[in-house]
Amino acid sequence: MNTPSLPDPHDRPARLTVGVVGAGRVGPALAAALQLAGHRPVAVSGVSDASRRRADALLPGVPLVTPAEVLAAADLVLLTVPDDTLPGLVEGLAATGAVRPGQLLVHTSGRYGVGVLDPARRAGALPLALHPAMTFTGTPVDVQRLAGCSFGVTAPDELRLAAEALVIEMGGEPEWIAEEARPLYHAALALGANHLVTLVAEAMELLSAAGVTAPDRMLGPLLGAALDNALRSGDAALTGPVARGDAGTVEAHVEQLRAHAPRTVPGYLAMARATADRALDQGLLKPDLAAALLAVLADRAEDSVPRQAPGAAGGDHPDERPDGEDQDGTDR
Repeated sequence: MNTPSLPDPHDRPARLTVGVVGAGRVGPALAAALQLAGHRPVAVSGVSDASRRRADALLPGVPLVTPAEVLAAADLVLLTVPDDTLPGLVEGLAATGAVRPGQLLVHTSGRYGVGVLDPARRAGALPLALHPAMTFTGTPVDVQRLAGCSFGVTAPDELRLAAEALVIEMGGEPEWIAEEARPLYHAALALGANHLVTLVAEAMELLSAAGVTAPDRMLGPLLGAALDNALRSGDAALTGPVARGDAGTVEAHVEQLRAHAPRTVPGYLAMARATADRALDQGLLKPDLAAALLAVLADRAEDSVPRQAPGAAGGDHPDERPDGEDQDGTDR
């Protein structure tokens, strides 16, 4: 297997033609970033109206074609589809002969390494897994946000330099992830990014219910400082009633949540217990105070209201996942 040449960005004649299969939030942004590095987007596929709009906004003039036509036109193909769609897509492209020997085939799934590309590799493709650890909006601002963004990189040893070079050309920072560690890597990102969005959204709703007119303005400085402190200091940044062992305050919180937002109670209790464990391990929470706190959490856990499954009641809808989008914090 030969490693493709990735010359200086100013050497335009040797640049790669780029195709995108799945014009979700990520694919067009990465192709636009590669275009800034001198590569040439030549084809993109997408199904929904939103996909077509994204492609037109980020890759104007690039024709919208079928996936097979994308592979026929491009030296480097970005497979930017939802995780559950990826294996079937790769198998189908390989089975129909769409994959060309020597073609760089890049997927952006956090969950998978290069093993999912084995059907295409057997057809001669050069497999790479490049996962940007960032949330995407599907707008041109995403291209600028790639500057300094970490990418989870997995590739065969002979393609490692090529994979890292592509990430650097997009403005990112390559971080090597072993094939077997991809699911854990992806779980860590989802735990941080997706759950953070849920926590912030619930906090804003509760502040609104408490009469705060601008919950976003109130939370912004607080959460920004908390995130910065956590990234700098880890568990040493823990503060608040759980870390202090204020069992009475925590009990009052749970009572208020049960009265005004019962669906938030299970999450509050689970995070409070996890916070208490970490505070205990760090010596921040005194054992005598921890006993009373954990008793409150245990008692209240029996009274908590379980969440209904999406769609089980009016106002809840299943996650529809628009074409080419994922919900792990790095939308496809």
